[in-house]
Amino acid sequence: MQQDLQPADVRQADVREAGGAPAGVTATLALAMLLGSLGIGIANIALPALAEAFPAPFAHVQAVVVAYLVALTVTVVIAGRLGDRHGLKPMLVAGLALFAVASLLCALAPSLGLLIAARALQGIGAAFLMTLSMAMMRQTAGEARVGRAMGLLGTVSALGMALGPALGGVLIPMAGWRSVFWVQVPLAAVAFALAVLLLPGAPGRSTSSSPTLRSVMDRRLVPTLLVNLLVAAVMMTTLVVGPFYLGAGLGLTAPQVGLVMAVGPVISIFSGVPSGWLVDGWGPVRVLGLGLALLAAGAFLLAFLPNGIGLPGYVLAIAVLTPGYQLFQAANNTAALAHVAGERRGTVSGLLNLFRNIGLIAGASAMGALFAFGVGTDAFAQATAGAIASGMRLTFLTAGGWMLVAIGVAVAAQAASRRAA
Repeated sequence: MQQDLQPADVRQADVREAGGAPAGVTATLALAMLLGSLGIGIANIALPALAEAFPAPFAHVQAVVVAYLVALTVTVVIAGRLGDRHGLKPMLVAGLALFAVASLLCALAPSLGLLIAARALQGIGAAFLMTLSMAMMRQTAGEARVGRAMGLLGTVSALGMALGPALGGVLIPMAGWRSVFWVQVPLAAVAFALAVLLLPGAPGRSTSSSPTLRSVMDRRLVPTLLVNLLVAAVMMTTLVVGPFYLGAGLGLTAPQVGLVMAVGPVISIFSGVPSGWLVDGWGPVRVLGLGLALLAAGAFLLAFLPNGIGLPGYVLAIAVLTPGYQLFQAANNTAALAHVAGERRGTVSGLLNLFRNIGLIAGASAMGALFAFGVGTDAFAQATAGAIASGMRLTFLTAGGWMLVAIGVAVAAQAASRRAA
């Protein structure tokens, strides 16, 4: 009986590939991605409240954020491989259940240690959400709409990062720090129910084996992953260095810094889906080149414009850099998953997230250290505006150099691909 049904299931999958995912499927996958990115940003704003609630040094309280990111980074490839082995839908549903339970444990945690452990568990669930929603979006989107699907996920991811601090800022004064975790429980429960009811199962999935990392890491994928790492590092540099430059360098107040830092996420929200349209219309290669060019231009503008004309220069540079990032993300993810067999999409999606997270960590650590070297001290509050400007220039000149390296890697990969063809 199962063999008789399988061809019909395959035909249904072919229809989905040709015509695109139903709206309910797209909304479910977008909600899963939103939850994963929301979990990254919503806890940051709760750190001062947590420092008051638990008698512990701030470095210990900061582990509430770090535990989530580390668990997410370590688990993304494992989540992708499990999705390839046991099916994307079952593993995504399991990830949503884990995320919901972990959110509940975070909200109920009686001590800082248990809260950190629950956040690590939540990060593992987020790895399944962010990795498998991308792989399943590729599985269900029509060939002519893959770029739009990836652009939508980029928009939703940016929305979650921007919404997290804003939502936490509203909830914490009214209901305390636990509210930032309580609010994630019903959202995860809704996403779980939608996933069970609406997501299609994979036809003919074999559970006997899964692809090895060595078989997945071919010459076409490695440059894509390396460029993904470099771009993520540059984007994290803006998030780490930007607040110090705006506050200590330009003398803005904390609310003003927050308002200026929101410019990038807002641009991301509005540029994600149009980036996907361009990928579908122009192809990923052209859009990838355009995105990398804008990223390089934005990084070099950040090295010079803010020091020349102040705040307008900073905003203008971010307005060039951020659309470049969304163009790159939509094109890079589309290109990485374009020629990947269905049984390998989870693993490749996990590798994309892994290298992105490694880039985020590199941007936060290495580029933060470079900024401190350029300033001449890590006590930024005591540094002069000129020293802050010097650190800004050195850091983003280096970031621009990284983008030139990324362009070189992408061009070399395309040339190798043409020779192979």
